[in-house]
Amino acid sequence: MDFKDYYQLLGVSEDSDSKDIKTAYRKLARKYHPDMNPDPGAEDKFKEVAEAYEVLKDAGRRAEYDELRQHGNRQGAGFEPPPNWQRSGGFSDADSTRFEGDFSDFFNSMFRGGATEADQQPKGSRGQDAEIEMPIFLEETVTETSKLVEYQIPVYENGQVKDVKKSLKVKIPAGTVDGERVRLKGQGGYGQGDGPHGDLYLHIRLVPHPLFDVEGHNLVITVPLAPWEAALGAKVTVPTLTGKIHLTIAPNSQAGTRLRIKGKGMKTKTGTGDMFALLKIVVPSSANDEVKALWQSLAEKAEFDPRAQWSNE
Repeated sequence: MDFKDYYQLLGVSEDSDSKDIKTAYRKLARKYHPDMNPDPGAEDKFKEVAEAYEVLKDAGRRAEYDELRQHGNRQGAGFEPPPNWQRSGGFSDADSTRFEGDFSDFFNSMFRGGATEADQQPKGSRGQDAEIEMPIFLEETVTETSKLVEYQIPVYENGQVKDVKKSLKVKIPAGTVDGERVRLKGQGGYGQGDGPHGDLYLHIRLVPHPLFDVEGHNLVITVPLAPWEAALGAKVTVPTLTGKIHLTIAPNSQAGTRLRIKGKGMKTKTGTGDMFALLKIVVPSSANDEVKALWQSLAEKAEFDPRAQWSNE
């Protein structure tokens, strides 16, 4: 198994702060998101950068990863985690065995606890529960979605423990939210003797979107405006989870204004949240002499001082 350098995947240094990491993720997410890039392999690349961000955005996981990264750099390509890594306080953050869905083998091996002889069960006992952290896209919460789940369960044979791969297709209900726990009865570890099978629990994790921020059941999208669009008003096309809409920008709109778009947020079990358009004024990064002259003329004729209130304080 090859070691994955999450810093390299995101193109950031190991001393980058959380803001730089988020900025790098969003840039790559916009480039590779399946809705924006139809090229073969784009979705796999998107999952790679999402996996890297999932680790580096969390201070606890990042610290543990940094510790393991030192070991990985010494080992080279033929990477194996240190012995008893999960049992010595590594990435396993649940009392029961934890499994990950849709992420790489490297992620799975680092972020799950392993079964030991102490986990062995007597005959006639209930099977062990399995828990999967299931990443889903925001777009997949709009309607019921079927996803293939692949995971491992411990099987006990002649006093020995071995992992057996299992896969099944599960339905993710519309309106599923981040952090939700979905139970699939009997899909966990095999029971011993007459004991029942354990259950499978899906821990839903929304993959950060390159355009939308999530606030409860509402969405926030930053809408860039040219200065003249903010001053004169405009009609702009804005994406939503269910398609594009036309948004009217009133004349003399200010940066930081939030416009409410009713019913275009996250779908819930009881309804749908709203979407808020956060206005951001963007100045062209370059201008020719003619455009500069127009800006100069505007500055002279407008007689506008955005810092006038400072003189009164």
